[in-house]
Amino acid sequence: MTYVVAVRALCEFTARRGDLDLRFTPAPTAAEGIAGHGIVAARRASDYESEITLTGTHRSLSVRGRADGYDGVLNRLEEVKTYRGDLEAMPANHRVLHWAQALVYGHLLCQARGLRELQVALVYFDIASQKETVLTQLHDAASLEAFFVEQCERFIDWAMQEEAHRSTRNAALSTLAFPHGEFRSGQRELAVSVYRAARDGRNLMAQAPTGIGKTLATIFPLLKACAADQIERIFFLTAKTPGRALALDAVEMLHASASASASASADTATSPLPLRTLELVAREKACEHPDKACHGDSCPLARGFYDRLDAARSTALAGHRLDRAAVRKAALAHDVCPYYLSQELVRWSDIVVGDYNYYYDSSALLYALTQINQWRVAVLVDEAHNLLDRARRMYTASLEQSAFRAARKSAPAALRKPLERLNREWNALNRAQTDAYEVHPDVPPRFLSAAQNLIGAVTEQLAEAPLSIDETQLRFYFDAMHFVSLAEQFGEHSVFDATLVPDRYVARQLGGLAAGAPKATRLAGSTTARPKAASTLCVRNVIPAPFLAPRYAAARTTVMFSGTLSPHHFYRDTLGLADETRWLDVEGPFRAEQLKVHVASHVSTRWRDRERSLVPIVDLIARQYAAQPGNYLGFLSSFDYLQRVETLMRERYPEVPVWAQEQGMDEAAREAFLARFRAMGRGVGFAVLGGAFSEGVDLVGEQLIGAFIATLGLPQMNDVNEQMRRTMEAKFGNGYDYMYLYPGLQKVVQAAGRVIRTEQDVGVVHLIDDRYRRPEVRRLLPRWWQVP
Repeated sequence: MTYVVAVRALCEFTARRGDLDLRFTPAPTAAEGIAGHGIVAARRASDYESEITLTGTHRSLSVRGRADGYDGVLNRLEEVKTYRGDLEAMPANHRVLHWAQALVYGHLLCQARGLRELQVALVYFDIASQKETVLTQLHDAASLEAFFVEQCERFIDWAMQEEAHRSTRNAALSTLAFPHGEFRSGQRELAVSVYRAARDGRNLMAQAPTGIGKTLATIFPLLKACAADQIERIFFLTAKTPGRALALDAVEMLHASASASASASADTATSPLPLRTLELVAREKACEHPDKACHGDSCPLARGFYDRLDAARSTALAGHRLDRAAVRKAALAHDVCPYYLSQELVRWSDIVVGDYNYYYDSSALLYALTQINQWRVAVLVDEAHNLLDRARRMYTASLEQSAFRAARKSAPAALRKPLERLNREWNALNRAQTDAYEVHPDVPPRFLSAAQNLIGAVTEQLAEAPLSIDETQLRFYFDAMHFVSLAEQFGEHSVFDATLVPDRYVARQLGGLAAGAPKATRLAGSTTARPKAASTLCVRNVIPAPFLAPRYAAARTTVMFSGTLSPHHFYRDTLGLADETRWLDVEGPFRAEQLKVHVASHVSTRWRDRERSLVPIVDLIARQYAAQPGNYLGFLSSFDYLQRVETLMRERYPEVPVWAQEQGMDEAAREAFLARFRAMGRGVGFAVLGGAFSEGVDLVGEQLIGAFIATLGLPQMNDVNEQMRRTMEAKFGNGYDYMYLYPGLQKVVQAAGRVIRTEQDVGVVHLIDDRYRRPEVRRLLPRWWQVP
């Protein structure tokens, strides 16, 4: 069997040595890199060949890639590398890696064209000056072949081990039985649909209620698709930590089931299921030395990282569960960084469990590796209703003028002119602005040009004197790069807005920006002298579809699943899934008699009615508690509303135990909040709808017997949301529903879903607002509910 590897991946494996060094060095953007390659190619003769696809084999290893260019007249193969700054400052290990790639391409070209010798060239192209530095070596075909064989031999032991692993894995997966013997109601239907999506190379959206075992029902069929060689690996993406734990536990259940089957059959030769599952965690959680920088001169775990990587990788891969603890143990045993060891282990893992950003962010690791290695992957998106807001944040960038002014104060002299230019353009925008919040049709070209100019100047300054830029300036520089990148991709999917924030003096004089002032307060027209104002400029993503669509194209299949994914056209449109994406709405195992649903239609929780709503809400809670004492969750739309309800509850009904979510609760505080329920006591816990306790919380049986939802969950109606509504209206013709109604009711259904977790649970939900009587609202509630 042949193992396929990309040239870049081969050389990164064989040619990297020395320290891990992540000190920031100015590098061209992807767009600049592509443009640089184009400029180099355009300078060549008309018969110059670009982007030459090449393949070659050695033993069971197949190597493939695209060489940048070949000049037939000079008989010269070129590997083009774009850069910024001083070429002499480029680390030596980078140059070694570049030569390795060039020489491998040289062999592949000689083999393909029957060449006896070849000039191999590294062409370094300076993005700023557009100057080329060409380094050449003359090689005969035999020496290039010897180099190629040497690289392949270094890699092939791992390749053969990986191929043997994959073959053994697929054989084991082909006989793997579902661990529970029988599927739950709806679970088989989901599993079959997931398998077919992988088989056919299609995408799937699946709405399936809590309690049927969605995690196992999505992972298991994809493992069967691995056995049939339809996919190579699985990415299980989650929005929150509990989702990662569920995925790891589901795979562990498969290992236990496989081991039990082997024992029952007395097959002592059968090893545990050969399936490697890797957990990716955030850098700040994995870092052993947060006070140190990521390079060998600072961090001992970065020093000699690549020299010890092979041994650390071998130790880690001796186990099947590569969670945070296991990776850390292997890393520290060999004095390497746990975080970057985990990133290296992605290449050798069958299932990778991590946050959405590892595949969907603009610089996503899993997406990049998938493209480079041309992997056939299946992407599982857990609780996919969360992806919309998360993706919007990934593709939104803002610049704070206060941060700019702080960075400007101590900037080196070389940056004064570009900083002054950006300052002028920024202040000009402020002077032209009359409302506190304004939307522009696009990013003003003069401002964008000034920001681009500053980025170029800072990049050159960093290349010449890396230590001349302090942390404050560097932070603004990174923000500016993100802003400019998104500004250059600006379109109907985003808006550009400016929020003017006067200083305290202006606020006192105008008296119009105090709490409770009208949202469109005019700053112009005041007779008061107007000191400098500061503003926040934002490229705000509204519809992430154009950014996410390439991610779907790179995967063999993407399966989005959630208990609340209705209406599916809303998520399909905003997330960029094709119209032909399959839709599955799984009937759940729950019965209407398990959940009593009441509508308090005499209460309005609208902003203008908040004060009048307090007494009816606490009275209703008290009546329900008196009729059936137990644990309840009460959901409110904001912390202010929550505190007012909680205070009144304590005053009017001191006999009812209450506790409440607080702003900024850490993990320990959140666990303490939930412990009150799990202690099997009685009382009412208050939480904010859409917060940490309205989804991903599993309180079964008597731990939670009811919920009160005193809101429709509609996003606040403000300037920003109204502009997003108009953008949705222009794109989809249904702005109010897309911006307010659908996201709001999704939160309501998720919160209510905390009550019934198993087929044995019973409980009650009170929907508190007169709008729950409206047909358009009722249609968005679960079908199995009986709403009076």
